[in-house]
Amino acid sequence: MSQATEPSFLSVAVADLLPYLRRYARALTGSQTSGDNYVAATLEALLTDRSVFDQGLSKKVALFRAFHLIWSSSGAPVGEGDNGLARRAQAHMSRLTTNTREALLLYTIEEFTAEDIAVIMDVEESEVRHLIGTARREMEESVTGRVLVIEDEPIIAMDIQDIVADMGHAITGVARTHTEAVELFKKEKPDLILSDIQLADGSSGIEAVNEILGLAGDIPVIFITAFPERLLTGERPEPAFVITKPYTEDQVRSAVSQASFFSSTETLHA
Repeated sequence: MSQATEPSFLSVAVADLLPYLRRYARALTGSQTSGDNYVAATLEALLTDRSVFDQGLSKKVALFRAFHLIWSSSGAPVGEGDNGLARRAQAHMSRLTTNTREALLLYTIEEFTAEDIAVIMDVEESEVRHLIGTARREMEESVTGRVLVIEDEPIIAMDIQDIVADMGHAITGVARTHTEAVELFKKEKPDLILSDIQLADGSSGIEAVNEILGLAGDIPVIFITAFPERLLTGERPEPAFVITKPYTEDQVRSAVSQASFFSSTETLHA
């Protein structure tokens, strides 16, 4: 057994990367339970065959490739969903071109290069670029709605508004504090929330989101934060969409498009 596949070495490498694989699986499936089932199946497969880590790949590329071998072997299913919003989301997903959502998530949220994605998905690099372009077009054309922004930095709030509005969504308002966020929600219910986690008066975007979800039920949420470690802990529950500041426009556009299909954010602890 080579050093690269020693169990102790791999356990440390995989443990460090597991929160990111779980984030990807949640975003891909729209469900923490379903996503974690695929992650668990990947880990079980690695217990018997660790050869993917002997191919000269980075540990993250190798782990995501192992996941995709499981995902592809299952037929990359689009399920029915366990509630009304999730079922509608899955209906949208079933109409998307095959492999597009995977390529877009890997590129924008997980920040793999096109070359890395080609290895992970076992396709040509030119195909990856085609899939990403197709995904952007199909997803942005498919769903539009009302978006609430919870962000205390004016320049960032304006930038997010511009990106979201350019995609065809309407902005219901911008909140700088927990209280403002709840008040804006009560005036007009949004279809999607983009939230920072640390707000102007010291209040928590997580707490604001939890209160809104307690009142409204299923609303997809994207967290944009300089403190991703507060959300990507490897524990349950975690949100499907976490973008790290400084973000890119591609990341925001991709997350908004994907989140519009899903209601994936469960109640979190601040």
